[in-house]
Amino acid sequence: MATRPFDVDGSPIFVAEGIFAAEIVAECRRRGLLAGAYALRRPRGATFLRRLARDLAEQRKAPRVLVRRGITLLRTEPAVLRRQTGLGAEAARARQVLRGVAALLAGHPRRP
Repeated sequence: MATRPFDVDGSPIFVAEGIFAAEIVAECRRRGLLAGAYALRRPRGATFLRRLARDLAEQRKAPRVLVRRGITLLRTEPAVLRRQTGLGAEAARARQVLRGVAALLAGHPRRP
């Protein structure tokens, strides 16, 4: 796994997103930087359909390949969520995450 430094000085919060974001939860906690860590929990069928529609529209691969890949991701999604929560992220719906981030921002004035 590659690493690269980043600077959060002057920022009230930072958001790491993506399938590998949970990888930094423990280190952020150790450094006192962690205000919250979330893994999005969405209806799997809706995620499958959104992903398929996006990939078909972008013509990423042949439709049959996209359907097959989507079904595989649909089946593995619970394991991905378990792994992320095992790394310290809290499974939450998007609305919960947005409210949590808004509350964090409200408690921290923005800095230039």
